[in-house]
Amino acid sequence: MNVTHGLRRALQVNADGLATSYEGRRRTWAEIGDRVARLAGGLRSLGVGNGDRVAVLMANADSYLELYLGVAWAGAVVVPLNNRWSVPENEAALNDSGPKVLVVDRAFQEIAARLAGMLADPPVVVYADNDDGAPPAGMRGYEALLAASEPVPDAMRAPADLAGIFYTGGTTGRAKGVMLTHANLMANARNALAEGLFGPGTVYLHAAPMFHLANGCGMYSVLLSGGSNAFVAAFSPAAVLDAIERERVTDVLLVPTMIQMLADHDDGGRRRDLTSLRRIVYGASPISEAVLDRAAARFPDVEFVQAYGQTELSPIATLLPWADHVGEARRRGRHRSAGRATLSVDVRVVDEDDRELPRGTPGQIVVRGDTVMAGYWNQPDATAAAVVDGWMHTGDAGYMAADGYVYVVDRVKDMIISGGENVYSAEVENCLAQHPAVAQCAVVGIPSERWGEQVHAFVVPKPGSPAPVPDELIAFCKERIAGYKCPLSVDVRTEPFPLSGAGKILKRELRAPYWEGRSRAVG
Repeated sequence: MNVTHGLRRALQVNADGLATSYEGRRRTWAEIGDRVARLAGGLRSLGVGNGDRVAVLMANADSYLELYLGVAWAGAVVVPLNNRWSVPENEAALNDSGPKVLVVDRAFQEIAARLAGMLADPPVVVYADNDDGAPPAGMRGYEALLAASEPVPDAMRAPADLAGIFYTGGTTGRAKGVMLTHANLMANARNALAEGLFGPGTVYLHAAPMFHLANGCGMYSVLLSGGSNAFVAAFSPAAVLDAIERERVTDVLLVPTMIQMLADHDDGGRRRDLTSLRRIVYGASPISEAVLDRAAARFPDVEFVQAYGQTELSPIATLLPWADHVGEARRRGRHRSAGRATLSVDVRVVDEDDRELPRGTPGQIVVRGDTVMAGYWNQPDATAAAVVDGWMHTGDAGYMAADGYVYVVDRVKDMIISGGENVYSAEVENCLAQHPAVAQCAVVGIPSERWGEQVHAFVVPKPGSPAPVPDELIAFCKERIAGYKCPLSVDVRTEPFPLSGAGKILKRELRAPYWEGRSRAVG
């Protein structure tokens, strides 16, 4: 099975059914099928062949879904770029992946123009917001490309063929491109369907960013089940509530910070009809009990389901259904777990020598199955370190209870999850170290009611230099890396860092005071 299977099936059994709705524009599966086949033909005319990369830098839209399908229909590999990254970060991803085509929308046209001039081998730039006129100079119009192209047959890529490269942060400061095959993505979609998520009749709202594979879990599952897709360009509580009411949305995937914003949103006393909404899937970071309780009170007829995983797992490893959030399960503490392994996934907890540990004993969570990535693009050493004998080493520390529920308690790898986004400490430290007044720095995650964890920096000034001002250091970072990676707080120290016998900074000692009294050291 490949990524385009769901579209082919929809064209056979539900051609006149609603496929997409966005800003008043509604299209059937027959219309989407024609546009996808023409998009594939257009990409072919631009020199895109089997296995070539097509990068996308856009906000959420119905055209983003067409690109996921059209790139696969053309036999190519989609590279969704993080639209919160800085220009240098996306430049590095483009130079690494080497796409033939870059598709952008109005929000990112100026960034795309800058990027095109910075790359050693610049791609053809296609502009996806030109319904009302000519595209910017040097760019091809998306709609014009479709109109001028003949539909082509599905390339029918094999399950083992590469479908996408999804960039995530790196432990050395270099982003890693996670290679996912058609088989990876379809296995994850089938797992979700088998667990009762995103089945027939689903109206799925793309509210989480579409470059993120958390949203992709719902997208690929809905493609298989024959549901329909609604979109908001970017998350806001009002936009999401409007879309749920207008489009009769049944399912949405959100990160905990989005759920908190929804739960706390002042809607001005407006009475809404949200009765269509039946499920909110949450993931990418843990949720606090207080936020979950507020959300459940705000949406009393909605079930909340937790999905735990990572991009390297396509992305889901375990699921915690609503039944484990309430009643006797809650009294037993299951709501604090990440759930149990999905249908075609094996999960275990191992020690430093990869030996499985007894139930209840903390260690590293590792995962095996059809959803494990094909590797990191152009980084064989990182791949070999992460995937050992077929087991993906998640970098999360936890334990498995006797009943198979997995509890995440800490992280083995030096990573922070803030607002659902992965932040590798090394990336932030590499940036801070460039400041002329910084002698040493260390970055950790500390608790945050809003973000789960927030990025916190410890800095030791260079001898003889004035102590840097925290706001100055934060501004320095914002000029160089994505805003969500930048410290929200900085502790300028006069005493040296605690060190191990090998001379490494003992971050656990730096973090400990902030997490004291909590049952887990992750937010």
